[in-house]
Amino acid sequence: MSEKIKFHLEYEIKSSPKILFSFLIEPNALSQWFADEVSTREHVYTFTWHDDSRKAKLMNERENKLVRYKWLEDDPYYFELEIVQDELTNDVALAVTDFAYEDNLEDRKSIWDNQIDYLLSVLGA
Repeated sequence: MSEKIKFHLEYEIKSSPKILFSFLIEPNALSQWFADEVSTREHVYTFTWHDDSRKAKLMNERENKLVRYKWLEDDPYYFELEIVQDELTNDVALAVTDFAYEDNLEDRKSIWDNQIDYLLSVLGA
């Protein structure tokens, strides 16, 4: 099978980094926009959508800056959510790094667009 392609997306978010960060790492907040249900145990998160569950380990966390989750069943792939704040304007953006097969790339980007729309509505941004 072919390798997955790494891709980056960036979204402007009208929120403070501290509030946004909580929505990237806390299970209850993640379940409001990212998955139907999220639970965690010893840095392993279980994300559930309908009847499908996937597990990811929290590999990197920098408070109010970044989280990286590595899929346990899909080594070596991960997804990363980084909060980027412009030093001059203080504008906040969320940078997403993920992987997808080439024939599925546009669908994956569209899924992220939809998920971030949910996040924006939850944040009221």
